[in-house]
Amino acid sequence: MHDDLARPLADVMAPIDRARGLPNSHYMDPVTIAAENAAVLHAEWAALAVGADVPEVGDAKPIEFLGQPLLLLRDDDGAVRVFFNICRHRGMILVAEPRKIEGAIRCPYHSWCYSKSGKLVATPHVGGPGQNAHPGIDRAALGLAEVRSHIWRDVVFINLSGKAPPFEEVHAELLQRWAEFDQPMHHGGADSTFTLDLATNWKLAVENYCESYHLPWVHPALNTYSKLEDHYHIEAPGKFSGQGSYVYRQLTGEDDKTFPDFKDLGTFWDTGAEYISVFPNVLMGVHRDHAYAIVLEPVAHNRTREHVHIYYPTTDTDPALRAKNARLWQNVFEEDIFVVEGMQRGRAADGFDGGRFSPAMDGPTHLFHAWVASRIEAAG
Repeated sequence: MHDDLARPLADVMAPIDRARGLPNSHYMDPVTIAAENAAVLHAEWAALAVGADVPEVGDAKPIEFLGQPLLLLRDDDGAVRVFFNICRHRGMILVAEPRKIEGAIRCPYHSWCYSKSGKLVATPHVGGPGQNAHPGIDRAALGLAEVRSHIWRDVVFINLSGKAPPFEEVHAELLQRWAEFDQPMHHGGADSTFTLDLATNWKLAVENYCESYHLPWVHPALNTYSKLEDHYHIEAPGKFSGQGSYVYRQLTGEDDKTFPDFKDLGTFWDTGAEYISVFPNVLMGVHRDHAYAIVLEPVAHNRTREHVHIYYPTTDTDPALRAKNARLWQNVFEEDIFVVEGMQRGRAADGFDGGRFSPAMDGPTHLFHAWVASRIEAAG
């Protein structure tokens, strides 16, 4: 890497008391962002969706990620898989809208058909009229191209490059940290999911999420009972970062009804909660009685969609309380919108040099910036 290009990244990876944030080009310049995407979102385990997006066998959802046409699909065995959403014949898009695949996946162009496990099962007239086979077409070698994927806490992670170490190896520390929550959890359904469209780069949503420094000013209602001093930093360099709270209070409904707890949790979780950014692009929260995942979809350099999904220990939860909980979280996350959009607009200022980090308060955010810079540096 040229010295003039490497210097800003070295500044980002410097110790927090003298580090700078990522330069403006990482939020504004298409060439820089393309290189960053390749190193950070293409080469690593990035979040694509959740299993609840395709809840039943045969459910299929086309998703575009980094310009790649992908297909999220639940196969006949109930497994969630990710394929490139193209026919192996002429590259035609196979599934244009979310729908149920009853039998095979049929290409609308020449009717080549694929099983839900990706096998090419029919090639009508490929050898001429009425001839559905040809010696030069090896069906066994022409199944759908599958994208490497892994599911954790219902989040579907993909590794487009196919070269990242195994997910369990990359995130062994986090899997151990939340081992108590390694138990069944259930999506709350239609009243427990919502999407927020933000006029900002996805990285700004991450850095805002993983620190509590902004709580007194951006979340005044939350700050009345979950104050700045009630939070602690979560810092795992090169892996994840975030914040925790010592004062989580269960939501109550009519007759003081609450959600049931996850089973066999330690006493810390009676009032403890944690909010972690799993690098690069998923934000997670765990509590004694519910959890959530926010998948950040990088739509453009200045556009992000937050796909929020809330989960519970059982399917037997009160609908009114679920709806109340979703409204609560939506209000909290909407309070952050003006901040992340304001920071994005601020990246147009030539006088901004990446900013500084409070050594006492910005540790989780600095770790995220340093991780992004390190991935870019490693990619050369």
